[in-house]
Amino acid sequence: MSVFASLVEQLAELLQPLFALNSTAAAIVLFTALVRLALLPLSRAAARGQKARVRLAPEMAALREKHGKNPERLQKEVLALHSREQVSPLAGCLPSLLQVPAFFLLFHLFSGERMAGHALLSAPLGDNWGDALAHGGLFGAAGVVYVGLFVLVAAVATYTFLRARRDAASTASVGVPAAVAGVLPLLSYGTLVTVAVVPLAAALYVVTSTLWTAVERTLLFPATAR
Repeated sequence: MSVFASLVEQLAELLQPLFALNSTAAAIVLFTALVRLALLPLSRAAARGQKARVRLAPEMAALREKHGKNPERLQKEVLALHSREQVSPLAGCLPSLLQVPAFFLLFHLFSGERMAGHALLSAPLGDNWGDALAHGGLFGAAGVVYVGLFVLVAAVATYTFLRARRDAASTASVGVPAAVAGVLPLLSYGTLVTVAVVPLAAALYVVTSTLWTAVERTLLFPATAR
């Protein structure tokens, strides 16, 4: 953990001439971008895997129809199909799972007094939205920073929701129940809750990563390819 903390601190020092008191916030954004850049090969592999699963959906449906009454045989045939086509069922989860340590690093490192004196504009990086409301209200100096973050996250979540709803049929075709597929697009709005309750330092990581994900998926899953 100390290695990553040292990296963020060094980035903040490098950015200080450009961002002054906001240098630590800028360092968190840059740190997030570096984490996501490092995970890009896994994200590309996950995208290839998802496209392959969509392509194999008819064969999966045929296997379920043929072996639906024999779960053991069905599982064996599905695994054989995945192996033959070099598709990993876990590939799509790896980029998200590998971000968890970085998120909790910022959550613990930048909580409370540890971030005293570091802020994004007038919002302390160690505080959360509740603290901003208690010190100035919704449109106070710190509250306005959160309003801006909420607007950005809501815009990205809406974009993600519309894409996910459009792709619901394809998602259901690879084995996700229709009820689950209908709920999944709404999960993008859960980021608003996360941004509100975690320290602002961790919220910056979440917002930057969410924006990166939206851009990444747009590039990896262009509409013309659907």
